Amino acid sequence: MDTHSEYFRLRRKDIAYFKFIIESHEGMAVVRTKDPREAIVELMIAPGWEKDVEEVLDGLRKEIWIESLPVYP
Repeated sequence: MDTHSEYFRLRRKDIAYFKFIIESHEGMAVVRTKDPREAIVELMIAPGWEKDVEEVLDGLRKEIWIESLPVYP
């Protein structure tokens, strides 16, 4: 399956919550912590789920701080 990745910076304390919420929508996306010290996560989005991911992220942004990153090496 081809996924595309988006990167975000969170507060470290919010990584587990972010991962739980995203991955509770089975098949939508997978979260991988790229840099635990900087609290940067990679969101690997399954094809066809982009709109749903945006809706979930919009809801999460009302609860926790999420900074979108253009690219992460």
